[in-house]
Amino acid sequence: MTDRLAIYPSLKDKVVFISGGGSGIGASIVEGFVRQGAKVGFVDIDEAASNGLVQKLKGSGSVPRFIRCDVRDIEQLRLAIKTTQSEFGDIGVLVNNAARDDRHAIESVTVEFWDERVAVNLRHQFFASQAVVDQMKRLGGGSIINFGSISWMTATGGMPAYTTSKAAVHGLTRGLARDLGPFNIRANTVSPGWVMTERQKKLWVTPEGEKQMDAVQCLKSRLQPEDLANMVLFLASEDAKMITSQNFVVDAGWV
Repeated sequence: MTDRLAIYPSLKDKVVFISGGGSGIGASIVEGFVRQGAKVGFVDIDEAASNGLVQKLKGSGSVPRFIRCDVRDIEQLRLAIKTTQSEFGDIGVLVNNAARDDRHAIESVTVEFWDERVAVNLRHQFFASQAVVDQMKRLGGGSIINFGSISWMTATGGMPAYTTSKAAVHGLTRGLARDLGPFNIRANTVSPGWVMTERQKKLWVTPEGEKQMDAVQCLKSRLQPEDLANMVLFLASEDAKMITSQNFVVDAGWV
């Protein structure tokens, strides 16, 4: 029930850039910032889902700006960030959400596949951060929120390139927090547990997986995309102005 959720006055009119915003967790993050009155630009490769989200949110306040972008193409990503800045102003919040958790066996991994998985799950987070630093400096501060995963913390198998990338995300966060702290730019990681997005339900959630969740989660309900969006909104707001270099696990008590 959105009418019972927090409203952060510091997010009104804030310019926000989100990667992977067309569906799943990313779409909930876009919706959350729109609800706060922020000016939102987001990228995704799924044009149909992204345009549908924009249509859904018309009349909800500020209309988000969708730009098609494959985050593996850093020049495309830089251009999308520049376009968002040109239309809305300097970006004060960056949410590096885009990722893919495709399963893969150790024996099947090639050098090309490894590099591509790192590009999808890690590399773009650094270059998006690099692209907004000067903007955040002009604003007198900002918030960078990088998406990790509990998969490496739980020693999840079957996707070594993904778990390696997601473990590295918090190393990136820590380095950014140290280097950018003097400019009042904060960097934090959000690490989801098993979130019931449409993709997860279609591809991976099985009766056996449900039993595993019931066995290991302290809270027995299912994580929803909005549960992650709510943490992101808090970390982006001035309520979190002295929080940086941290990893916030949202997993119903799995880890």
